[in-house]
Amino acid sequence: MTEKTLTYDQLGIVPSDVYEQMGYHGVEPDEATQRETLRLMDDVRAWLRPQFCFFVTQALPPFEMGRIIERQLQGAEAYTLFICTSGTEFESFQQRLKQEGDMVRVFIADALGSVIAEKCADQMELVLQENIDKLGWKHTNRFSPGYCGWHVAQQQMLFPLFDSHTCGVQLTDSSLMIPIKSVSGIMGVGREVRKLDYTCGLCTFEKCYKRKKR
Repeated sequence: MTEKTLTYDQLGIVPSDVYEQMGYHGVEPDEATQRETLRLMDDVRAWLRPQFCFFVTQALPPFEMGRIIERQLQGAEAYTLFICTSGTEFESFQQRLKQEGDMVRVFIADALGSVIAEKCADQMELVLQENIDKLGWKHTNRFSPGYCGWHVAQQQMLFPLFDSHTCGVQLTDSSLMIPIKSVSGIMGVGREVRKLDYTCGLCTFEKCYKRKKR
């Protein structure tokens, strides 16, 4: 099991990442929104502690991931299972903002949290690649329960595999992760696998929050 705690600055977040997540595709929001976004980013910088954990295995439970994911994992010599999270501190921060009732800050923080979780997963991929370079292996894209035909309920099969080493992420009975701004899933690793540049081209789920407008 590989586990790591990151700092905010290690994530490499820039304002345009947050604007994109907020729905400003290719354009910038108004000046007031930009100022509030920068303010929130500065607020979290000092105390944010996102985390990731992953392990590599050749044995999987009988996941039903759907044809899209199964096709992308073909040729894998092993599988990486992972959990990445913005952290409990950020979850508490979001709850405080909701109690304060400033919906603009709540909206921006929601977008920022999604970016934090995804950037944390990007860092996890870099560490994974360092670990498998010596084998001459590559890895696929990340695939998560709830997307591409993999039912979110199969989180209940995924989480026990971590033997409680889940970076503090808990799973509810309805398969919701707490902290909410967390991602989990699988990647294939091996000599013959590949990572695609544009994952949305694989998936037919038009309402996915990750889908980019082009």
